[in-house]
Amino acid sequence: MAKKLKTSVSPRWAKFCGWLLKKMGWESVGGPMKEPKAIVLGVPHTTVWDFLVCYLFYSQFGKVAHIMVKKSFFFWPLGPILKACGAVPTDLSSPATTVKSLIDVMEDVDEFHLALAPEGSRSLVKRWKSGYHLMAKETGATVYLGYYDWGRKRISVGEPFEITDDAKADMERIYDHYRPLGLQGYHKDQFAVPEPKSEK
Repeated sequence: MAKKLKTSVSPRWAKFCGWLLKKMGWESVGGPMKEPKAIVLGVPHTTVWDFLVCYLFYSQFGKVAHIMVKKSFFFWPLGPILKACGAVPTDLSSPATTVKSLIDVMEDVDEFHLALAPEGSRSLVKRWKSGYHLMAKETGATVYLGYYDWGRKRISVGEPFEITDDAKADMERIYDHYRPLGLQGYHKDQFAVPEPKSEK
């Protein structure tokens, strides 16, 4: 399955996606991720419409950003459509299984750009998920701190983030990065960057 993953779109489709994104009022900041294997954190995630905006943004560069989708959704005729949009069938019932399956996919292909929501939910959460960290460490993928700001309607893969062996410390650094950006989700009350952990 992994070797058949789609990694690009046609120039005509890319042009259409860019046109539609602008028509929707969005401004693209920067381009796609440069490395063959990379993971972009999409923040904030408060609505399924985030997927459409992200898809249009990345497709305009002729590239495909893969996303995790529950494998039970891959039935005819939805399955082929999801795969064409970069969706990867995933067992979302177990975080450990999900991370392991994605690592296997990433190691089996030459190019793989993964977009994921570290919040792990469209609802307000206290702390974000760190599965991206293990995937990046195991595959050598570069991590990007991306965003889609519904307030200013600006979207970007952001900047590369250098991870260390300390996942918890890295997450705190990521919070510090996002906190001053003033990002706004589609649903304003469903997003907030976690506050710093108090030192005891």
